[in-house]
Amino acid sequence: MTADVLGPDNAFWIDGEWLGWDSIIDPEETKYSRLAELEREAELRLKYPNADPTLVPYFQDLLTLAEAYFCDTGQHLNVYGDIGELFGAIMYGIKLHKNHAQGSDGRLGNDFVEIKTISPINSKEKTNVRLDRHFSKLLVVRIDDDFEVSGRLVKRANLPKRAGNSLRLSWANMPEAN
Repeated sequence: MTADVLGPDNAFWIDGEWLGWDSIIDPEETKYSRLAELEREAELRLKYPNADPTLVPYFQDLLTLAEAYFCDTGQHLNVYGDIGELFGAIMYGIKLHKNHAQGSDGRLGNDFVEIKTISPINSKEKTNVRLDRHFSKLLVVRIDDDFEVSGRLVKRANLPKRAGNSLRLSWANMPEAN
């Protein structure tokens, strides 16, 4: 029996004909069912074990929007910092501070984390880090020209020593992640 043939294994008999289950299951209905919701949440927890699953759709939607806008207009939206922070929360489990909090962007356990994002606009793949900020770890997030996102988490103690309040870091020469 092929998959296209309806019978007792894949359909039910009503009013003199076989009706397949696919013809009566409304995709919109299953999209909002509790089981479908739990399956999506389980899939997200498997893919992003450190994440608050409620943040993942915002990250995915924001990244998709930034890419679509660039493809349609050739211009960039000013959202890459937010994408970088959401990436840190999802991939590393960083608990983000409220917007515009002074000193750092979030916490990872007892560590304060500063998050810097290198956007596709930044062809040299460099970022400036203010050393007068209160953080013990630095997460540098890179969004490349293909809108692929990656990150490196570094202890502040492993950053190059420098006089002054600013450090210029290159993605290619980042200290080892830990």
